[in-house]
Amino acid sequence: MKHKEHKIIDPVCGMEIDPEKAAAKAEYQGKTYYFCAVGCKTAFERDPEKYLKKEHKEHEHGEHHH
Repeated sequence: MKHKEHKIIDPVCGMEIDPEKAAAKAEYQGKTYYFCAVGCKTAFERDPEKYLKKEHKEHEHGEHHH
């Protein structure tokens, strides 16, 4: 049985990445975000809300844990 890799989306560029191999990560409001490159992390840290609003518009359904 093959183990499916858990992929996440870089909130800055939208690239699908493996969190284990992410080039950078940052914490914001208690959540960890992963990035494909340090440049994406820098852009995120400059204006996190800009990228989070973009992310919410593209993923209206989101992940809800009850």
